Amino acid sequence: MDIEELQTFIEVADAGGVSPAALRLGVSKSIVSRRLLRLETELGVQLLARTTRGAALTEAGAIFRDHAARAYAEIDIARETIVPAGELQGRLRVAVPVSFGLTHFAPVVAELARRHPKLHVQTCYSDRFVDLIAEGFDCAIRVGYLQDSNLIARRVGPIHGKLLASPGYVQAHGAPETPDQLAAHEALMQGTEAWQFMDGDKTIAVRPQGRFKADNGAALVAAATAGLGIAYLPDCLTHDYVAAGVLLPIMTRYPPPPAGAYVIRPPGQHPARKIRVLTELLIEHFGQSPHFAGDDAG
Repeated sequence: MDIEELQTFIEVADAGGVSPAALRLGVSKSIVSRRLLRLETELGVQLLARTTRGAALTEAGAIFRDHAARAYAEIDIARETIVPAGELQGRLRVAVPVSFGLTHFAPVVAELARRHPKLHVQTCYSDRFVDLIAEGFDCAIRVGYLQDSNLIARRVGPIHGKLLASPGYVQAHGAPETPDQLAAHEALMQGTEAWQFMDGDKTIAVRPQGRFKADNGAALVAAATAGLGIAYLPDCLTHDYVAAGVLLPIMTRYPPPPAGAYVIRPPGQHPARKIRVLTELLIEHFGQSPHFAGDDAG
């Protein structure tokens, strides 16, 4: 039984169709279909029922999928064991946020590729919420506060932030001193998120309102410097603006709790070594970055 056929079947079963599996594997849909056909022919059973909406497991396919996943995981472990120490091969597909991803995460991903010339790295930069399994990503880098999910997360560093506004906005509208006073101000947000603040050991959640929204941190920085309202932004994006006096920290008696940067991967028995190596590089990078460590968070 061909290992590629086994892997292809698992990907199609988990992704729910040939197209997303082909994207995840980095091959054409015709190659995926041929591999599935060869596997079903060898086994003598139909594993997948093709529909206009994708592919669904047959009863035999559901039984075989669990056994196939365990077998492939063991083969993957064995392959990593015999590969020379430190050498990574295959493909790594990573989803990374645009907001400070290009400036802070991209150099780490590039360093991973430099150290491991046999590793094929595909990076997708987007601030939208990526579905790792459906869209075929091995892992993602995410920042902020994690929502509950079945994905496995590893924290690689802290992200400190603060409330900021331009001097012009403060002069025209004043600055809130307590979280409840935010209701009287224009908030610059990503969507409908809640903002959290610390009052001693107590966490206060506030849902601000505002007419300007953007899914990109740099766009929110631009709106804040233009005097459109108050933004909650990470220090690594705003350090230079604060140092130059273009943005002013406000409501400092109620700091936001530290957020984090995380490597997220789909659930599984163990993380692939390529994901572990990327995670370790990110942890090393965060430890050397004063902006992430929060030196200007006071």
